[in-house]
Amino acid sequence: MSQDDQKCLFLIMISVPCNLCGADDYKVRFPATIQPQEQIEVDAFSCTNPGYGHHAQIVQCRQCGYVYANPRWDGDEILQAYTAVTDETYLQERAARELTFQKHLRAMEKRVGMANGRSLLDVGAYIGVFVETACEAGWQACGVEPSEWAASVAQKQGLHVIHGTQDAPELAGKQFDVVTMWDVIEHVADPLGEIGKAYHLLKPGGWVVIHTMDISSLMAKLMGARWPWLMDMHIHYFSQKTLRQMLKKNRFEVVWSGAEGRYLRLNYFVSRVEALSRPLGRLASWVVNGLRLGHVAIPLNFGDLFTVYAKKPS
Repeated sequence: MSQDDQKCLFLIMISVPCNLCGADDYKVRFPATIQPQEQIEVDAFSCTNPGYGHHAQIVQCRQCGYVYANPRWDGDEILQAYTAVTDETYLQERAARELTFQKHLRAMEKRVGMANGRSLLDVGAYIGVFVETACEAGWQACGVEPSEWAASVAQKQGLHVIHGTQDAPELAGKQFDVVTMWDVIEHVADPLGEIGKAYHLLKPGGWVVIHTMDISSLMAKLMGARWPWLMDMHIHYFSQKTLRQMLKKNRFEVVWSGAEGRYLRLNYFVSRVEALSRPLGRLASWVVNGLRLGHVAIPLNFGDLFTVYAKKPS
């Protein structure tokens, strides 16, 4: 793929049924803010892209309540976009990501047990921050990541991050004690299928840990169409109820789910605020820069991100 090809993609929109129950019966939740034949920049699929409010039509299944983008881009084209993604901003935010993943790991170990040399696969590992965090805690951790750039960054750091998806040949026949998906499941074309693949990659009694946005949260309801997670790259919008149902359809036993936040540097947080409201963002920037606090990482939890823990039967 040439450099020009990596900057923009012409993605064809396709109609899809509900990924949870298979029904083709929906109501429009949020009308599309993009044009059917609009050219999409690859940057729209980067982890730190601030393109809030730019999205395909978002619908809700009348049969089961599942929320998803429809029509949306073809699965192969979505994977092509993620393969081409580069994200230098993520490197600048590494310190806050490390704090977030340390927090997630502590919470995870309280529920699934300590490392003791057990194996872990991080799906959508990006530049490998969670893989590195888990390794430092004693896990035999590796990751899989579709972005050529991100996988390369991780590999240059000496981390075991495979370029690809859960279908990577390197994973054939392997099983792990834990499979994690941090902010991944909302991006894939077929979440039900991806959770099924995770099931087969787990040992009996193994755990899957999934973190995503909560479309049924109070914050999502209050903000409506201005909820910041309505974006090009998000094509599935779970509630704790619908993700539990999807896990149960894949034979998992759901053990716990609940809201969990993250750490963000103040400068990065201000840039996200500015993407929603330029005047408010400028005011916040003036305050943060005036106090020279831009580098400070703070914990944030608006209740619209959650983690679910589910177990494969022994």
